[in-house]
Amino acid sequence: MSLEVKTVQPNVIVNPTVSKPESKLKGFLSQLLMNKAATVGAFIIIIYILLAVFAPLIAPYSPYEIDLENKMMPPSSDHWMGTDDKGRDILSRILYGSRLSMGVGFAAVLFGAFIGIIFGLVAGYYGRWVDTVIMRIMDVMLAFPGILLALAIIAALGPSLINVTIAVGAFSVPLFARIVRGSTLEVKRLEYIDAIRSLGANDFTIIFKHIFPNILSPIIVQATLRLATAILSAAGLSFLGLGAQPPSPEWGTMLSSGRDFLFSAPFIALFPGIAISILVLGFNIFGDGLRDAFDPRMKK
Repeated sequence: MSLEVKTVQPNVIVNPTVSKPESKLKGFLSQLLMNKAATVGAFIIIIYILLAVFAPLIAPYSPYEIDLENKMMPPSSDHWMGTDDKGRDILSRILYGSRLSMGVGFAAVLFGAFIGIIFGLVAGYYGRWVDTVIMRIMDVMLAFPGILLALAIIAALGPSLINVTIAVGAFSVPLFARIVRGSTLEVKRLEYIDAIRSLGANDFTIIFKHIFPNILSPIIVQATLRLATAILSAAGLSFLGLGAQPPSPEWGTMLSSGRDFLFSAPFIALFPGIAISILVLGFNIFGDGLRDAFDPRMKK
């Protein structure tokens, strides 16, 4: 008696077509480009950066060249934005001043972000008394208006661009610390963090290799928005005589020197003010676009 055994072959799909998910970067860029205001903001920022980088090639005159015979001249073909009370070309000073104003803004935000990120990561990860001590210090700093805190720091350190950078960066620290702390509290509760910890990873590895990369989105958005505030604050402090000192072509200093001629030669203060306003507007609308692009609820 023979027993036949029939084998049943399962249905096998050969070369299945698997749709590849859209990469995060591509999705982020497409979402950002859909925001017209953010695109305009990015364009403004790029233009300002290019003008700052190539200022020596673009500027028609030296920003320190004094020509008393042609002082307070209105805009003309020789001086597109006119000259100030010492005959210096305003366009050239604005171009060179973009280096100072943007440099102070970027440096201040980097300084504040670095310290705030460290405090926020430590407070959010360790919690308990560490969190309490750090966040109470941040609350005390937030209790002071930013400009008053900056004025107190400059009063102690003295007026200079470096001290303005430190002062403006100081009142950015608590903002970054609070954002990073909140994001760290969310991420550290995820299961993969417990799995990594069970494999023997130390705290430093967990914080900076596994938590920090996953909380970059709110940090980038906050940094972009803080750039506008930092540039405006630095210009305000220089306007008060606490930042860059004459004859530096810093925008706030140019505004301060032009306020005495608002009726006789308003263009001396008008063009630096326009330069500050457009750059601050560019950073603000670009930061809003970044926030929308990073927010999954805004994606279709």
